[in-house]
Order: sequence, then C-alpha cells, then structure tokens
Amino acid sequence: MLTTPVVRCLKKQLNAEVHFLTKRNYQNLIAHNPYIDKVHLLGSTLSKCVKRLKLEKFDLIIDLHHNLRTFLIKAQLGKKSYSFEKLNFEKWLMVNFKIDRLPDLHIVERYLATCKTLGIKDDGDGLDYFIPEKDEVNIATLPPGFQDGYIAWVIGAKQGTKKFPNDKIINIIDTTHKPVILLGGKEDRAYAKFIALGLIGSKQLVYNACGEYTLNQSASVVKQSRLVVTNDTGLMHIAAALKKKVISLWGNTIPEFGMYPFYGEENIANVILEIADLPCRPCSKIGYDECPKGHFRCMKKISDNEVKRAIESLY
Repeated sequence: MLTTPVVRCLKKQLNAEVHFLTKRNYQNLIAHNPYIDKVHLLGSTLSKCVKRLKLEKFDLIIDLHHNLRTFLIKAQLGKKSYSFEKLNFEKWLMVNFKIDRLPDLHIVERYLATCKTLGIKDDGDGLDYFIPEKDEVNIATLPPGFQDGYIAWVIGAKQGTKKFPNDKIINIIDTTHKPVILLGGKEDRAYAKFIALGLIGSKQLVYNACGEYTLNQSASVVKQSRLVVTNDTGLMHIAAALKKKVISLWGNTIPEFGMYPFYGEENIANVILEIADLPCRPCSKIGYDECPKGHFRCMKKISDNEVKRAIESLY
C-alpha cells in the first residue's frame, strides 16, 4: 500500500513499464492497480524467481524493501538499482534507548526519495487502492440499520500489542449511539464475537463482519463508511487511500516510525490517539503477541472518553 505513490509516479512521470515483485499473500493489494503492467510473485525458491525475472530484461530496479532477499535478487539480475534507506539503526535507538534520530518524514516520502535521481516528484495524490467492481459490497445487503451510515471499526492486527482492548471497545461502542461494523480477518471473528456478546442488552447496533468479507470487500465496507476507527494495521492505510476520516489507535508502535495515515496533499480530518509520554514505548518497531512488561499501558491508558469525543467530532 505504502509503495503505491512510487508506482504511480514512475508510470505517469516517466511513462515507464512498471513491474512489481511481491509475496503471494500481498498480490491482492496491487492486482488491480492500473499503474502496474505486470505482477511477479515470489515462489518457493529464489532461483526460479530470478530466472523468470531475467527474461524481462529490466533496465532498472527500485528496491523498496532492502533486505537480504532483495539484495540477492539485485545481485543476480545485475541491473542498475536504487534502494530504500530503512533506518534500522535509528529505529533501534528509538526502541532500545528512546533516542529519537528519526526524520520527520512519512515512509511514503522516504520511498519517493529513493527515486529522486530519476527526477520523480511527489504528485500529492496520496496512496492508491483499487476495488474491482465485482467486490463492491452493496450497502443494501447490510443488516437493517446500517444503510444510513456506520462506523467501520478495524479490530484486527497481526500483533497483540497493536490491538485495542475489547473491554474498552465495548464501553466506547455502547455509548456512541451509532451503528458499528467490526472488521478483521477470520482469526478475529472470536474476538469480535466477544465484543458483540458484551453488548447484549445494549441498544447499540453492532455487526460482526470479521471473516465474512475478502480484503477487497472489507475495503468496500470501509469506503462506504462515515468514519474508520482502527489499530495500526493494513486497513488503516487502505482507509487513507480511500480518503476516509480515520481515528487511529496506537499501542507499542509510534507514528514517528513514519507509517501514520497518509493522504498526500488532501486535507482529510483524522485523529491519532496514543500515550506519547510512556517510558517503555515503543517497545518494538513491529510488536509482540503480549505486552513484554505485562501492563499494556500503551493501549489501556488511552482514554475511552477521548475516543468518544473523536468519534463525535468526525462522524
């Protein structure tokens, strides 16, 4: 998602033929991107992948991942390349010693800087996400009460320390008086069910859609929402690409890593909620299954009332 401005700018500003190499798990994120001419997928062995890539006779490689795998690919293809600066040392300093030497730049701006030698400039259009027509969710198919507007609440995240606690979600939803659709993968369905059960007896409309939709369909639900409440996760970036108002909830990770909602030059209202002065935060640049200190204050100390006020303000 965060590399899509680079792809668009390369295509439009250089009129280049753009190929994109990614893991199979991520192909749906870029499969319908009109600025990509061909998608290549990493297979079971790197040698087979390189063999296929050599047939394309590329002129230039833009490496926005910059890890051992991409180093080996570049070395074997033997083409001129530009590589993204990952700032691993600066992140390590921030995680381990809370020394902030991170640039005041979004990662998208740093991705684009990788191509500055080519004369590529940020066009200000933000992220791209394209939903195929077949995956657009008809709002009329949603349960009664959701057709006139709803909040899309993204409860999922790969790491537990990025997940807003379910008891806090229950408390906030119970008093928002606005329909809420819970979004996440199949792995989040039980988590969402716990939230829905916690609201039994409440007049609040809640629909557990976790695991019911594909990624594109979930994006369509996000697109048609009035507001998105989300953890630091992929659907947050999809919401930004779709120019939705976002309330983002930050646990062990921090916006200073450069991966907060990115809208380009558009002035879209969004709110970042975090406990900025917590001494143990960030405890990781990615996250853990559980809080390594056991208290999980980075999420638990976020005020329910502050979230409610943000919802009232943006809805």
